[in-house]
Amino acid sequence: MEELGQKMEMGEIAQYVRLLNRPRRLILLNIITGISRGVGIAIGVTFVTATLIYILQALGALNLPIVGDYIAEIVRIVQAQLELDGVRY
Repeated sequence: MEELGQKMEMGEIAQYVRLLNRPRRLILLNIITGISRGVGIAIGVTFVTATLIYILQALGALNLPIVGDYIAEIVRIVQAQLELDGVRY
């Protein structure tokens, strides 16, 4: 069993050395990996953001007094800051 484990480790090291000796393949693999990660992150962020917006819309539809007061206060703060900056909407 130990001999099999050592042979497997040597095989992994040999594959790694072969990869390092072929820089074009290494670069290509890194580019593909980077694109895959970027697409995965974009899909994940989109899903989480859509879920959060859906939950906030559901809370807004309930017309809860605490949430409504909190949102109204945020709107007042933003409007006051805009008036200080000289911008009117």
